[in-house]
Amino acid sequence: MSLQDPVSDMLVRIKNAQAVSKKFVKFPASKLKTSILEVLKDEGYIADFQTSEELKAETQVELKYYDGQAVIEEIRRISRPSLRIYKGATELPVVKGGLGIAIVSTCQGVMTASKARAKNLGGELLCVVA
Repeated sequence: MSLQDPVSDMLVRIKNAQAVSKKFVKFPASKLKTSILEVLKDEGYIADFQTSEELKAETQVELKYYDGQAVIEEIRRISRPSLRIYKGATELPVVKGGLGIAIVSTCQGVMTASKARAKNLGGELLCVVA
């Protein structure tokens, strides 16, 4: 089965797994997904992730909970294959008054919108996490 939007598939799998309080979730691996997961781990939204080194590599994400509640309350794809959303450094959004993050793909890699704003970089707005 071919996926039209693998990043959306990853985000939906994470959201659905947290809705039923799963500890782990697996999905096919890619470099972009790994970059997004590194940002989520650095920001404290997931506990950890591992990528297998097989022919069909899979990524396993350990989800994070606090007092029985999922740490990720909202995870939403913004830019998608049929409608790419690009923003300049001054146009990058502030999510929930700074309590959430927006993940941006810039020329210097995938990072949060606040880091991109500090470096005066714009790019493709991939997703919003709160």
